[in-house]
Amino acid sequence: MACPGVLFYLGGFFMCEKCRGNYYITTPIYYPSAKLHIGHAYCTVATDTMARFKRLQGYNVMFLTGTDEHGQKIEDKAKAAGVTPQQFVDNIVTGKGGVLDLWKLMNISYDRFIRTTDDYHVAAIQR
Repeated sequence: MACPGVLFYLGGFFMCEKCRGNYYITTPIYYPSAKLHIGHAYCTVATDTMARFKRLQGYNVMFLTGTDEHGQKIEDKAKAAGVTPQQFVDNIVTGKGGVLDLWKLMNISYDRFIRTTDDYHVAAIQR
């Protein structure tokens, strides 16, 4: 039986509050060994488009993106740049023209940005 609260709009439908489902979507967790390239933007825009569409349909959307900030390549590049691995990834993620600046510029509607160097993440994997 159809929900009595369903609204029809331009051939599509939007669910009422009590009929909404959850929808989880994520980009790959990007590896910040260098500045982003067009492939990162392509994937993120495609994911953002689907998240926005599902929100319009009435789903409770959780859109996650972020960066995996551990690895030998990052350590090697940080050493070559004369900075710590944390400083290296901070520059790529939060620095001028970094990941967060680009996602803001492109109006990406993520709900959560995860960094594998965040304290809560480090604590969780060390348990």
